[in-house]
Amino acid sequence: MKDMILRVEDIQKFYGNKGNLTKAVDHISFSVKRGEFLGIMGASGSGKTTLLNCISTIDTVSSGHIYVEEREITSLRGGELSEFRGKKLGFIFQDFNLLDTLTAYENIALALSIAGVRPGEVKRKVLETAEILNLIQVLPRYPYEMSGGQQQRVAAARALVTDPALILADEPTGALDSHSSRVLLSMMQEMNQKLSATILMVTHDAFSASYCRRILFIKDGRIFNELNRGEDSRRDFFRRILEVVSVLGGEQSDLV
Repeated sequence: MKDMILRVEDIQKFYGNKGNLTKAVDHISFSVKRGEFLGIMGASGSGKTTLLNCISTIDTVSSGHIYVEEREITSLRGGELSEFRGKKLGFIFQDFNLLDTLTAYENIALALSIAGVRPGEVKRKVLETAEILNLIQVLPRYPYEMSGGQQQRVAAARALVTDPALILADEPTGALDSHSSRVLLSMMQEMNQKLSATILMVTHDAFSASYCRRILFIKDGRIFNELNRGEDSRRDFFRRILEVVSVLGGEQSDLV
């Protein structure tokens, strides 16, 4: 079990009360091994974002258990919860969530400070990560001086720099143009393949999902289907994804 980063066991998430109860997540179970790049797909309202929020500890489950590196996280509170988020999870959000008053360097370094990394190690880790993600020239800039794609790559560096057990990406290409989206997805793919980063990405977009190695499709709060890329090219995997998306009633797009 040492290679198992994430275990989700029969979780449910309810909203409302007995007279008006909504099941956002309905008995979902799955696991993620170290070094996997897993995608979670589903239409708006399918429960995929709620599922991510429960895994990220932003929201709490109504029942069931979630384990990260064999630690049960659904019962963490207060300081334990903050420490867990800072040391074990990395986040890439759709809206970047960079601090406008900090440079790219400072935004990345802040994640290390929160995680309790010694000041002498911070510079080394920031420069090392920036070199890997081709961000050295961007480090002195403030967010308003960067393109959307550069901001999202800084956000990815911030997620990676603490060497978290799990990187959670919530619609990371949602605010990017097509070129910047490709750059970011290729970079995430390299983070996974070359640095063995374990990534869980929520997306509604089949093109983005084609960069993953495995995909869970969520419908009405349940797992509807699962696809493994195997030896498929990304183009072939994309076509297989579209077949499932069409059954789910999702919108198809062209792979260029």
